[in-house]
Amino acid sequence: MDNVTHSVSPVAQPSFLAQVKDRLFHPSTRQKLLAFGSLVALMVFFSLASPSFMQTDNLVSILQATAVNGVLAIACTFVIITSGIDLSVGTLMTFSAVMAGVTLTYLGLPLPLGIAAAIFFGALSGFISGVLVAKLKIPPFIATLGMMMLLKGLALVISGTKPIYFNDTPGFTAISQDSLIGELIPSLPIPNAVLILFLVAIASGFVLNRTVLGRYTFALGSNEEAVRLSGVNVDFWKIVVYTVSGAICGIAGLLIASRLNSAQPALGQGYELDAIAAVVIGGTSLSGGTGTILGTIIGAFIMSVLTNGLRIMSVAQEWQTVVTGVIIILAVYTDILRRRKR
Repeated sequence: MDNVTHSVSPVAQPSFLAQVKDRLFHPSTRQKLLAFGSLVALMVFFSLASPSFMQTDNLVSILQATAVNGVLAIACTFVIITSGIDLSVGTLMTFSAVMAGVTLTYLGLPLPLGIAAAIFFGALSGFISGVLVAKLKIPPFIATLGMMMLLKGLALVISGTKPIYFNDTPGFTAISQDSLIGELIPSLPIPNAVLILFLVAIASGFVLNRTVLGRYTFALGSNEEAVRLSGVNVDFWKIVVYTVSGAICGIAGLLIASRLNSAQPALGQGYELDAIAAVVIGGTSLSGGTGTILGTIIGAFIMSVLTNGLRIMSVAQEWQTVVTGVIIILAVYTDILRRRKR
């Protein structure tokens, strides 16, 4: 019998152009491009509507506002990817700032301990929220709503309902207000708060895309029951996610306290709406399983530019709130449409 040889043709690999096309037309990429385009359009519109919008002082103000909201939005991104929600991020930020004030002003401890205290108490609060959700099986909406009220009350009680000032803490305002980049490049007076925002974003992006925690974060949002059946300790990883989110909120507390040079115990409630809106605008699905830190940062800039632009145009505060509400509704509806297409 003649020997017959069969040649097996290699599997055709997609061309470089095909790979680029797939990336460009991927739903998450389209969402980020749409969000970035919206950001550019808003900046052009407000620049034409008011010449003071593009002034250096105003742009620095936008960057400062984005730094705080962006860090909070990053914290929300972790939780929302797991298909959860955290309504306590705003008051958690305030509580962390108050605890930094207690450590630095009331106890007179060194600055590094004050920074550590803010992050620690933020992580502790997130840990408690995670336990309520994972172990006690309280729905995230209710658990974090309760934590929001609890932390708001604690911030007022601990501070005696009065602001805590950091006048006697050298270097505290430098956390947010000074500019390391500006010292190197005088033409770029970018505040340290913005630098911290991007450092947090880079670290968070690495965690989500390159670590076990990131893989389980996406897996919990995609199909929690399948993850549980595969032998993974779902409760443990869910608590870790909320703890990490709380620690990031502690960083936001430091930024806003440094910016104001005080811990304002009545501040914080309402910040969670802007943070959640930034996350959804950036393409993170409220149903969980998808999301990117880059999209969240773009969403945070959109919210800050919109708020600042409306203020520059002397739009009344109540109408600014109306516009924010409309944007949140549109962002959520867009997310619903994306899920339907998938």
